[in-house]
Amino acid sequence: MKNIETLDMSGDVGLKVRGSSLEELFANAASGMSELITDTRDIAATEEREISLKSDSLEDLLILWLNELIFLFDRDGFIGKSFNLNLEGNTLTAKTSGGIFDPEINEKRLLLKAATYHKLSLKKMNSVWEAVVVFDI
Repeated sequence: MKNIETLDMSGDVGLKVRGSSLEELFANAASGMSELITDTRDIAATEEREISLKSDSLEDLLILWLNELIFLFDRDGFIGKSFNLNLEGNTLTAKTSGGIFDPEINEKRLLLKAATYHKLSLKKMNSVWEAVVVFDI
């Protein structure tokens, strides 16, 4: 079973992600999103960002998390490569390692505008967490 699958949609792109824990699911969602933007193998891990978020639900927290990473990319060119997360209830703290996207060097894939609530799902099936997230492009 793949932990990250790309879902082709008309005018948008989606991800189906899985994880054995919520932390792994959120990290896989972030990794999959980064790969939609560029080939992260070509990004040097030279920086670290700390992120703290709180929300009313896990679904909202997932969207906030991904949109925060999109914001860091839009503002600073920062693209995450590895994600060390801690979830307690509906509070997320994370240390994200990555680097700055250089359009002269790094492959340009998709320009993501936002993670959306369209077709959003987050559930635990047996012992595996699964989520579907759609991105506006």
